[in-house]
Amino acid sequence: MTLLATLAITLLQIWGNWVSPIPSTASLYFAGDAMQHIAQIESALQTDDTYSYKECFTYVKEQVSVANLAICNLEVTLGGKPYRGYPQFSAPDEFAAALKETGFDILLTANNHCLDRRNKGLIRTLDVLDSLGIAHVGTYRDQAERDSLYPYLATVNNITFAILNYTYGTNGIPVNPPCIVNLIDTAQILIDINKARSKKADVIIACMHWGDEYVLKQNKTQEQLTDWLIANGVNHIIGNHPHVIQPTELRKDKYNGGHHFIAYSLGNYISNMSARNTDIGLTATLRFSKLAFTTLLTDISTDSVRTDRTYRTALPKEYKNFRK
Repeated sequence: MTLLATLAITLLQIWGNWVSPIPSTASLYFAGDAMQHIAQIESALQTDDTYSYKECFTYVKEQVSVANLAICNLEVTLGGKPYRGYPQFSAPDEFAAALKETGFDILLTANNHCLDRRNKGLIRTLDVLDSLGIAHVGTYRDQAERDSLYPYLATVNNITFAILNYTYGTNGIPVNPPCIVNLIDTAQILIDINKARSKKADVIIACMHWGDEYVLKQNKTQEQLTDWLIANGVNHIIGNHPHVIQPTELRKDKYNGGHHFIAYSLGNYISNMSARNTDIGLTATLRFSKLAFTTLLTDISTDSVRTDRTYRTALPKEYKNFRK
């Protein structure tokens, strides 16, 4: 076979892969705020002074585990004893272990409670997550670690996702070097978006800790930042912090015919809050398909979850079994 013929066959094979491949697919599951108030911690305490959360996620485990990647907001520190709930959280390590056992792959750590135990608590939280093999996004021991690990990239079935995470603040607690907390700063976010692009991310998802607590609608700042994020290359936006569900939105992409999914707030996933609407959260499963060089959002499914005031989370159809 001549060199020219070999080259022609190779080009035809490449062209065939471009025009008629089998699409790659992946699914991502997003949940809201995973919290631990003192009543939950006391409910989990065992007679041998360990903590068990094995019943907390019984009703949602199947839904979590079927996704290729499952992500939620860790709204506590793992700062060690003494364990505390609101206003400065420190949860038992077993809580994080239970999230992993349920099927969560990535925990978001940039939120207003990430410095509740100051730098020591931030570092210990990352140490525990690392020991459990749980990926984390949003806080870092130092700048070198952030430079190495952020944006967080995960490749599933040939689709590469970049996960970004930022918070509006840390409850007035200063971020002292060398620790890093990703704060909402458009100049830095733009650098991070461009870095994700340079690393060939197919999909960029920004997880934002923002908005007004207990308010059922997004504010102007959320809307303006959403517009800015999408204009600068973010594909989808998942919000947390208000502790109640806020609206979702689907926008048409002006360039590739795809869509942008925005969830302004998923609300609580597990908590002991008693304020109105705080016992209901939203989960979102996003499904993607990649054909050649184009990755599109092909399906969205959302479910409400109900949080029992003691410690459990369930889908509505199973809520009747909560108190048995």
